[in-house]
Amino acid sequence: MKTDSSQNTMATRLAEQIRTRIAEEQLPAGHVFMTEGQLAEEYQVSRTIVREAVSRLRALGILDGKQRKGLVVRRPDLVQLLSESLPLLTVSSHERDELKLLRYVLEIGAIELAVKNATESQMDQLDALVAEMQSCLEDQEWERSVELDLAFHSLVLEMTGSKYVAGMQQILAEYFHSLPEIDRLDSGRSARIVWEHAELASAIRRQDREHARVLIRQQFEDLI
Repeated sequence: MKTDSSQNTMATRLAEQIRTRIAEEQLPAGHVFMTEGQLAEEYQVSRTIVREAVSRLRALGILDGKQRKGLVVRRPDLVQLLSESLPLLTVSSHERDELKLLRYVLEIGAIELAVKNATESQMDQLDALVAEMQSCLEDQEWERSVELDLAFHSLVLEMTGSKYVAGMQQILAEYFHSLPEIDRLDSGRSARIVWEHAELASAIRRQDREHARVLIRQQFEDLI
């Protein structure tokens, strides 16, 4: 009789074999793969092992079940996977530090693409966000200032033209803003942030990559 450990190992191996097969055969999304019974027969494993392996691949968005057809190939949504995984990472300070580093790399690495690809409409939106941030500073609307900061950086990442970069940044930013220990803004810090965002918007409009890099580093240096 197989132990739980050996079943887990066999399920892991089978899941990897299926994933490799899908990749090597370049099976498109929507392709009907095979049934669980066919998998059990072809790979000479029990239905229990097959169900566990398939369950893992379904959780990753690689396979899905279709009634009366069997298993269907899907393309995983990387942004959705990150979004669903983040709540599990709140228990470890080390993992939160890793996520901070990931966000830092995304923000710093993306700024050149943002400067290069920003449209006139997007730059106008940045200016409008900065103007609203200034208004919030004058009215001491600190919570709204945090929301505008998130919207500003989300827009900067959209300027890269990459849905993965923009999507992952949005999820990470919302995650850190949701943490109970996040520092809230006061008037002095908020004024500095408004100035930095105004300067960054101006640098993007002028296509001044060097100044934009300096400013984005200043804004996120506390993440590392």
